[in-house]
Amino acid sequence: MNAFLDLDQGALEEALDDRGHAVVRGAVELALADELAGRFDEPDWFRSTIDMERHRYGRGSYRYFADPVPADVAAMRAELYAATRAVADRWQQWLGLPVDVPPTHAELLERCAAAGQRRPTPLILHYEAGGHNRLHQDRYGAVAFPLQATVMLSPRAHYEGGQFVLVEQAPRQQSRVDVVELEQGDMVVFPNAHRPVLGRRGHRRVNVRHGVAEVRGGRRRTLGLILHDAE
Repeated sequence: MNAFLDLDQGALEEALDDRGHAVVRGAVELALADELAGRFDEPDWFRSTIDMERHRYGRGSYRYFADPVPADVAAMRAELYAATRAVADRWQQWLGLPVDVPPTHAELLERCAAAGQRRPTPLILHYEAGGHNRLHQDRYGAVAFPLQATVMLSPRAHYEGGQFVLVEQAPRQQSRVDVVELEQGDMVVFPNAHRPVLGRRGHRRVNVRHGVAEVRGGRRRTLGLILHDAE
């Protein structure tokens, strides 16, 4: 059984190449979203908890899953990798970089381990009123996969604000901002750090950062699917 309900690879690739991000509506069953949200309150699932305000990342907290990653989350990572690997290949080619994307997610994790990146990176993020996440990139070592995802775990009625935000910064241009509204079970797939954009002289590298707008009320929880592991 697939971890995702609807993952149209063709539509996913088209949106990523065209817009730099893709929204998959109803990607995860609502019951699974509820279950994953509830795991945040069970510390035994996790290897560490980060207070975002303490580190000046924003306001809120997040918890990284412990090793071994739960089977349902591991399946999501593997399926997302399989669905986006061709995009990663293509983006590397367009940017004039060596194309060296492992065939499977398991092989990517083996490469991470060989580079000293052995800590799992899937996480659950928790925000309450006033919570937010400053713009950032999720780079955890020399080995990195160029795409990742966020899955909304909370019903929209449980919080206000908290939109997912993407900001692109091309050389000698003003920033472009995309604001993504997600319902429970929806997923947004987006660049880990940069993406290619076609210009008059071919593709150029555009830096991408992501964050979360202020939560004005309620409680918002999401699942972060980063496909490489950390040092």
